[in-house]
Amino acid sequence: MITSRNNALIKRIRSLKDKKWREIEGVYVAEGIKSVKEAYSAGCDIEVAVGTEKALAQAEIGGMRIECVSEDVFKSISGEVSPQGLLCVIKKPVRNLLPPSGKCVFLDGVQDPSNVGAILRTAAAAGFNDIYAADSADPFNPKSVRASMGGIFKVNIYEGTREDLLRAVNLPIIVADMDGENAFSASVPEKFCLAIGNEANGISDLVEKSAYKKISIPMQNSMESLNAAVSAGILMYLIGLLNK
Repeated sequence: MITSRNNALIKRIRSLKDKKWREIEGVYVAEGIKSVKEAYSAGCDIEVAVGTEKALAQAEIGGMRIECVSEDVFKSISGEVSPQGLLCVIKKPVRNLLPPSGKCVFLDGVQDPSNVGAILRTAAAAGFNDIYAADSADPFNPKSVRASMGGIFKVNIYEGTREDLLRAVNLPIIVADMDGENAFSASVPEKFCLAIGNEANGISDLVEKSAYKKISIPMQNSMESLNAAVSAGILMYLIGLLNK
């Protein structure tokens, strides 16, 4: 059992809270019993699972390297307010930039990692299997991974410049915009890319210029906008289902 916070593995995991070290190491952390099990079930390349004796007994995991740590040591690496006592370090998938297999999502400067994670979660559930992220919060940020609720293990994530990503997408870009056509009556192609803009500033000029169509969600009671992840969820299901 690891009982020292200065253990090399423990110090390494703690460093992965920083994007710089996630990129250098090419790994990220998923925390929670359900997350570890889902990562394994999804075939993720898990380097090591780290947990307390109690959590490891509860999780009943196998098929991977496992390190048992004290409660105190686990608290030092956890990002949770109430830790479950289990996390794993996963190798980030290395993907060449490819066109989407079907409907996809373009994250255009979405800055809140919780929003990014929630969008990944809904995208996986709604069958938007390819995510293109430009100038957005790191999808592998612990907050994003947590908010994705396992969705991050089930979608293909591509990061890059807007120019490169737009070339790869090569589908009609449907932009979520307050000034757009009513999404409930809009006509959209069978295959498309849904673009979600920055929480404060909306869609970028480049993506707007590339847009096939803008669509909006009608609102009442003088409300002017919705949370980016909520808007993305509504639109993925609405215009996604309309084109099945």
